[in-house]
Parts: sequence; structure tokens; C-alpha cells
Amino acid sequence: MSSKDLETLRQQIDETNLKILELLNERGRLVQEVGKCKEVQGVKRFDPIRERTMLDLIAEHNDGPFETSTLQHIFKQIFQAGLELQEDDNRKALLVSRKKKPEDTIVEVNGERIGDGNPHFIMGPCAVESYEQVRLVAEAMQKQGLKMMRGGAFKPRTSPYDFQGLGVEGLKILRQVGDEYGLAIVSEILNPNDIEMALDYVDVIQIGARNMQNFDLLRAAGSVNKPILLKRGLAATIEEFIYAAEYIIAQGNGQIILCERGIRTYERATRNTLDISAVPILKKETHLPVVVDVTHSTGRKDLLLPAAKAAMAIGADAVMAEVHPDPAVALSDAAQQLNIPQFHDFMNELKSFRIVNA
Repeated sequence: MSSKDLETLRQQIDETNLKILELLNERGRLVQEVGKCKEVQGVKRFDPIRERTMLDLIAEHNDGPFETSTLQHIFKQIFQAGLELQEDDNRKALLVSRKKKPEDTIVEVNGERIGDGNPHFIMGPCAVESYEQVRLVAEAMQKQGLKMMRGGAFKPRTSPYDFQGLGVEGLKILRQVGDEYGLAIVSEILNPNDIEMALDYVDVIQIGARNMQNFDLLRAAGSVNKPILLKRGLAATIEEFIYAAEYIIAQGNGQIILCERGIRTYERATRNTLDISAVPILKKETHLPVVVDVTHSTGRKDLLLPAAKAAMAIGADAVMAEVHPDPAVALSDAAQQLNIPQFHDFMNELKSFRIVNA
């Protein structure tokens, strides 16, 4: 074979490559249209029966020189690329997606601009127990210049016999103390029917980890004009977390703060496992601000400070932790709450850390 013949064959291969490229891109466009139809119909993207039909068709029409198994392997890669293309299109369409809104969302709460590039702090008792308990924490927070207090009035507990919170009475205490000390109130609501009632007492509605996929609650939260702090579920993937936020924003409420609070793994050294890598992933994939709850993720007072520093260093917009005047007698989660002196040390350390790393 002459060099001229070789060059001719190579040219034909190049032309064939371009034809294959054109066909692959045409297939990709068709796959995108299929993805849109499936989304409207609520059908799962991956259809194993459909894939088997296509693979059988390839086997039926293969007349060589490639082995059928080789071609089926190649086409399975093409099928997978098509599924990923559909998923990319779906992510682009999400209202919470960074691709949909490149600029950061800033949620304003009591003069604090969560998501403005500066670290913020949300502190307070795990559960509201009394006016005096909440007042003492608020007094300490005011001394530190903090403006957002968390506190549980409705407490979803694993055991039905554990303290479940004071309910509406707890919200009233939070509101009274908040007004007295100039603090915004962040508190969890469990029932969609309580969302409207909560508007009179809280500045930020928290949706807890156990309710991350309570879709009725998410829709109800999305229907009001109030910031929502959405916690990641105990075993939720980041994708599931993002879709939960989408339920809220799809109803018209874009004031969403995401909260990484640790996920359940096999590890027992901490209460949960703090997925610190979730912070930059969420910041990259969405335009929403991200908070790290160091109390629930670690469950250990001795780990709160290093976990908070890690959160700030990796780009978290706020740190959340629990404070109690006398944790030893707390009605819930006594071991993980800071007392007042520890709280001041904690805040002073974080403020110094922020200055050094500014």
C-alpha cells in the first residue's frame, strides 16, 4: 500500500469521525427533548427496559467487524452520557442553581446580611425552657454584638417521652426576649398549618433535619414572605438537599439559608459527621447562603471551636451553636450546649480567628 493510499484512508476516517460527531450531537439534542418530556410527565430518567431494547436492536443489526459486546459497551457509554446531559439540563433549570442565578443571594435578617461574604453567628438554647433561661442567653449575646437567636419551641425528638418543647408559649418567650434585646428569632416549625401563626413570633422559620423532605411544609414555607433556614436531612444527599430548597423557592420565596448540620454515618465519635465539603459544593452549585451548625454535627462542646473555625475557613456564611445558662440541667441535649463563660470564650476566639484570616 502506497503512502497515498494510506493518506486517503485516513482522510476517509476523518470524514467518518465528523459524521459520527454530527450524529452524536443530533442524538444528544433528541435526548434533551426526551428529558423535557419525562420531566413534564414525572417519569424517571433512567429506563432499564428502554436501554435493553436499544442494546438488543444493536445486537440484531450488527454485521461486524466489531464484536456485539464491544459495540454494546460503547453504546452503554453513549447512553450514560445522554442521562448525564438530561441531569445537567435539569440542574440548569433549578431556581436555586448557580447556573440560573450567578450572583450570591443575600438574606437580610435584623441588619445582618447573610451571604455578603462576612461570617455571621446564630446562637441560643437548644430548647426554650423559661423566660429567665432565654433572657440570660440573650444578655450574653447582646454583649457579643450578636443579632440572631435560635431557640426551639417545638422539638421533634426521637423518643416520644423526651421533652417536646413549650410550643406556642415558647415562641412567645422568644419573641418577648428578642424584642427586649434587639434579637431576630430563628425557630423551628413542624406543621404546615403553623406557618402562618409563626409569622407573628419568628424572623426566620427553621425547617429541621427530620422535616427536610416534608414537602407540604416546604411548600407552606415557600408561600410566605419570611426567611427560611433549611437544615440538611440526617442521611440526605447534597442533591436531595438542593431539591428540598427548590420546593421552597418554586413557591416564590427565595429567602433561603441552607444549613449543614452533619449527616449520619457509621462513626460514633461524634453525634453526626460534619460534611464540611458540603459547604463549598453548595456554594458552587447554588446561589444560596450556607450555615454550619457545629452543635448538632459534633454533639461535643470540645469540638465546637475547631469545627466553627473550619466552617469559617471553608467559606460558610454563618456558624450556628447552642448556648444554655446551665447545660447540666438542660431539658434537652445537655452535653452539647455551651455555658455562658464558654460562649464568650468561643465568640472571642472566633472573632480573633476572623481578624487573623481576613
